[in-house]
Amino acid sequence: MPDPLSATFAALADPTRRAILARVSLGETSVGELAAPFDMSLPAISKHLKVLERAGLIARGREAQWRPCKLKAERLKDAAGWFDEYRHHWETQLDALEVYLEKKHRKKKTRT
Repeated sequence: MPDPLSATFAALADPTRRAILARVSLGETSVGELAAPFDMSLPAISKHLKVLERAGLIARGREAQWRPCKLKAERLKDAAGWFDEYRHHWETQLDALEVYLEKKHRKKKTRT
């Protein structure tokens, strides 16, 4: 099994799984309700749910005939933390690019 961060990013790489997560983020939802907006079979939805569950992004329960799914946000928080570590670098690079482009634009204006 890959490390938790890799499993999270792999699970988030699929648009169907991201849509499922968005729906689950609104509250506990049954598998049938999750499958409704998608043009795919329940077994296909179940495979997506297994990927999300293995990645630690959702928890699936069992209450009689109802199979509720709920969001587990801890792994998303970990992924956001990973991005935050690099945010300063990206912002610094973008700020430097902005300064460079402003200088270039000013030089071009003075020539005309």
